Amino acid sequence: MIEPAAFKFNSETATNNFYQNNKLSESGSQQLALQEFSDFIEKLKGKGISTTVIKDTKIPIKPDAIFPNNWISFHENGVVILFPMWAENRRQERRLDLLSRLKKEHNFKIKKQLDFSLYEKENKFLEGTGSMVLDRKNKLCYAAISLRTHEELVQKFCDKMNYSAILFSANQTIKGRRVPIYHTNVMMTIADKYAIICLDTIDDTNEKEEVLKALKKTNKEIIEITPAQKNCFAGNSLQVMGNNSVYLIMSSNAFHSLSSKQVAKIENFNPILHSDLTTIENIGGGSARCMMAEVFLPK
Repeated sequence: MIEPAAFKFNSETATNNFYQNNKLSESGSQQLALQEFSDFIEKLKGKGISTTVIKDTKIPIKPDAIFPNNWISFHENGVVILFPMWAENRRQERRLDLLSRLKKEHNFKIKKQLDFSLYEKENKFLEGTGSMVLDRKNKLCYAAISLRTHEELVQKFCDKMNYSAILFSANQTIKGRRVPIYHTNVMMTIADKYAIICLDTIDDTNEKEEVLKALKKTNKEIIEITPAQKNCFAGNSLQVMGNNSVYLIMSSNAFHSLSSKQVAKIENFNPILHSDLTTIENIGGGSARCMMAEVFLPK
């Protein structure tokens, strides 16, 4: 997780991330986001969830550095992948010093590094586990195609990592028009025994059936959320290990949007841990899952 140094509204990403709102001053948003980040870290640590926190550098200014899962992913076979970013001002978030620190300071083993960022020159983008929701156990990659999620690169990732791709389009209504959702992980979460998904975003009946078929084949209980709940980031969650339990991590905004029945379904499998991320969600257009680049590297 990256502690923000210059969190603020990013007008470049706001052109297709419709969850962003420019409501606070730059100085105010950084201060509030930093407090939300710190509170979030304390809640994770309080449940025995191992966190590796690295501070963002103040120069160059990187307003979205708090969302590292878009530029890097870590895998259990020792592979690290760097991803091509759609917004030019987000490409500065890629930091190779972070990899050396993970090895030297935290004893993670990196066997191989794959760099997909070269595809930026071809205007082809794939923004990590924002673009792809991975079922790591069953080697399935769910990806909603958009400006930030290029079909060719999804297939290249799957070929390199031995995954099978499940491709579809996911849309939302903005000013009366159906437009692509910028990241797959806004509308779905894959946990070990269940999936949280906004099926109403998948307009194509055949694509919806393929997604449902894959979820049912892997024995996931399907917990459906509404578009309104998706807008509260109820689909932007992540299942993680603590000392004595598995938790589903989400924002308080997401949690309070859920019905008691939906909460009960999730808590049949694991408790929910939520934290207030109001500023980060409103200004940055991302939530709890976007803030966590989970590390599966061997020690």
